[in-house]
Amino acid sequence: MTASSPDLKAFLLATPFFGGLTDASLDLLISMLVECRFDAGATVVAEGEQGRSMFIVKSGRLAVSKRADSGSAIPISVLERGDFFGEMTLIEMQNRSATVVAESETVLYELSAQKLYACYKADIHAYVIVLQNINRELCRRLRRADNRITRRQLGGEDTSAR
Repeated sequence: MTASSPDLKAFLLATPFFGGLTDASLDLLISMLVECRFDAGATVVAEGEQGRSMFIVKSGRLAVSKRADSGSAIPISVLERGDFFGEMTLIEMQNRSATVVAESETVLYELSAQKLYACYKADIHAYVIVLQNINRELCRRLRRADNRITRRQLGGEDTSAR
């Protein structure tokens, strides 16, 4: 479990995942988070493995990649403080869609599907806000991916990994 502090609350409220939550709802979700630490080079999640949790980046830098048919890793994005990942497994209950590797020492907060379900049971309003926040972020990512695909189709160079 994670100890609650004013700094932690301020950090979490500034992330897209926790925006709009009341103090009580935020306290409930904070009590459900588990802090995880990874050394540089550590694989946090691997494409294809079963996943039943998501992560919020407290500190560090992570690289997201997908495997090409040839087996090589294709860079997808970079994650830093305040970003979150792994949420797709909570929604669609499928295996991990990408590999995430810590590029530097990294601290993450993990929220499991089981804990998110407990949030649903305890505070349906908080649960709905969290899902709405996840959906907003997924839409933002889809728009960025659409833009990257369009630029590539037009022969433009894509330098935005975010």
